[in-house]
Amino acid sequence: MNRGLLLRFENLVQLRGACWQLRVLSSREVFGAQWKPVQLSARPVGSLLLHPQLWPKHRLINAALPQCRHLATKEETKKKRKKIPLTNGEVEIRPKMTVEELAQAMGKDIDHIYEALLYTDINLDSVEPDSILREDHIKMIVQKSGMKYKSAKLKEEKERKNTDAVKRPPADPAVLTPRPPVVTILGHVDHGKTTLLDSLRKTQVASMEAGGITQHIGAFIVHMPSGEKITFLDTPGHAAFSAMRARGTNVTDIVILVVAAEDGVMEQTMESIQHAKNAGVPLILAINKCDKPEADPERVKKELLAHDVVCEEFGGDVQAVNISALKGENLMVLAEATVALAEMLELKADATGLVEGTIIESRKDKGKGPLTTAIIQRGTLRKGCVLVAGKTWAKVRFLFDENGKAVDAASPGIPVEIMGWKESPSAGDEILEVESEQRAQEVVAWRTYVEQQEKMKKDLEVIEAKQKEHRLEYEKQQQKLAHLTWRQRKAAMYRANKHLMFSKPKERTEMDENTLSLIVKGDVDGSVEAILNILDSYDCEDECKLDIVYFGMGDISENDINLAEAFNGVIFGFSVKANESIKKLADKKGIKIKLHNIIYKLVEDLKDELNSRLPPTVVETTIGEASVLDTFSVTAGKNKIPVAGCRVHKGLLDRKMKFKLIRNRDVIWKGCLSSLKHHKDDVQVIKTGMDCGLSLDKNLEFSIGDEIICYEEKEVQQTTSWDPGF
Repeated sequence: MNRGLLLRFENLVQLRGACWQLRVLSSREVFGAQWKPVQLSARPVGSLLLHPQLWPKHRLINAALPQCRHLATKEETKKKRKKIPLTNGEVEIRPKMTVEELAQAMGKDIDHIYEALLYTDINLDSVEPDSILREDHIKMIVQKSGMKYKSAKLKEEKERKNTDAVKRPPADPAVLTPRPPVVTILGHVDHGKTTLLDSLRKTQVASMEAGGITQHIGAFIVHMPSGEKITFLDTPGHAAFSAMRARGTNVTDIVILVVAAEDGVMEQTMESIQHAKNAGVPLILAINKCDKPEADPERVKKELLAHDVVCEEFGGDVQAVNISALKGENLMVLAEATVALAEMLELKADATGLVEGTIIESRKDKGKGPLTTAIIQRGTLRKGCVLVAGKTWAKVRFLFDENGKAVDAASPGIPVEIMGWKESPSAGDEILEVESEQRAQEVVAWRTYVEQQEKMKKDLEVIEAKQKEHRLEYEKQQQKLAHLTWRQRKAAMYRANKHLMFSKPKERTEMDENTLSLIVKGDVDGSVEAILNILDSYDCEDECKLDIVYFGMGDISENDINLAEAFNGVIFGFSVKANESIKKLADKKGIKIKLHNIIYKLVEDLKDELNSRLPPTVVETTIGEASVLDTFSVTAGKNKIPVAGCRVHKGLLDRKMKFKLIRNRDVIWKGCLSSLKHHKDDVQVIKTGMDCGLSLDKNLEFSIGDEIICYEEKEVQQTTSWDPGF
């Protein structure tokens, strides 16, 4: 009997365990789950029955569950792997946490942080996942979420060792050797600078330049018959390239100021004089185009006196030479004056040791990669040297002269084109030679680090300024709600700001219709820089916003097309090309590509594009004017209609047009006429000198002396008020 009861009890226990297992399985997601084998219990079920009082209900269930396999879902596996950042409900916080970092530390999503920020003075329009939060806001968000915070132990960052490369100390005068002078030709556009250089070095540079204007810096050597060498920098003369001219004066020894004899001193002439003064460089005056009948060299010299440029004949120290660059007149006199001034300056340099120099221009070549034109100022540059410039470095693979021929070395004062750069440095960067590639990488890493620190500092200043502005707005809102209780005030502010949750910055993709997005591509770094300087002068954001999405060197690429499509932008290229496949892709996607070789034409095209983004404005054109000489009324049915007896004294009155009534110089009515009569006859037009009677579509009382103006409305395309100085 006891044996039978024990068997029945054992069966009940097994049945109870099986039922519990089925309940567990039914509550799990079977799809995508994976089986986990579980070892059988070492304790036999029969042993449980010997002492049933020691095994409560939950232990009997636990004993039955191991008899089966356990089914684990993917979600459970992820939960086991995921480390919960919270410890006893505490969140580790630190200064300058971003929105995303705080969300991760709290174990919440970013939307939770955005919702908590509704209770602060922060403007959600300016908040991104990587935006830095103030410490008081971080603490408030944690507290609002029902959690506690504790400050994380910050490791004190060791001060990073300065590994930058620096110039060598001044050289011993005993090792200095003579070097060629570096001469920059400056002056106004079309005053003949390129023609002068062309005549000096007997090449056809001017004929190759678009519009006869030099678009980027070229460096050349002119060999004099007496054996001397002169290094010339040909800087652009257009207003857009003032920054490039300034770079030219930073590396030059002598400035030749070219002034056209018939034009005299112009805007860029004065600018060139200022560049030379700022750099402390002596001037030689070259008065060009003296072969023209209207030439007046004496007037040019007198005009320059107002700018502290005093020629030798007036008791100054500036040599003046009358030349004709086109006909080659007096060019040797100008060259001899340059050599004489260079001898007075006693130009010498150290041709030994590590190389120092300045980048004049940089560009990208499809076959050679990044190339730079540089002036060597110290040391001798050879193949294999490791150079650093800006935030990039190079191991020199090849050196080329101004004619594209490979050379083995370049001494001080000699211009050379360098091949082997990892990336394109910026024009104007200083070149320093270092001992090894590893040392070059250390220098670049340090400069990148310094730039990041400076950028972070500036960003924090901008963020603090914006937060201060929003805090003031928040305090104003608080004052308006001061009569409410604390809970009512918070509820009102939440309701007012809740709509911002549905338009967070990370979800905004639509661009403002009144925004012109630009992709700027140029042939060389200096050209791109000049165009960006022009765009920096744009000050008409209220008319149309200007957004520079990307700028760089090289021909138009597929990536540029994709950027323009994403931002609904326009591609402007300067002295670059777009192949047929790129043009077809742009046409297919409806992207505009504007290619130019002359800077002022590019600016004019840009202004046309800005004008097309502006909404049309309605312009009123006056067609006729009439004066009210008498007033009376006529009866039409039961109504009395005021009528004005008028005389047209200018233009004509056309019933189809619009009219306005002016009284005491104030417009009191605008609209259409209800009737226009001449000698009791309805007419369409009343000409100058004729009398008429008219009534308005609104029963307005006329007064003697009122003016009736007939006008026409036309939509006219607006033009931007931006003046880039052309």
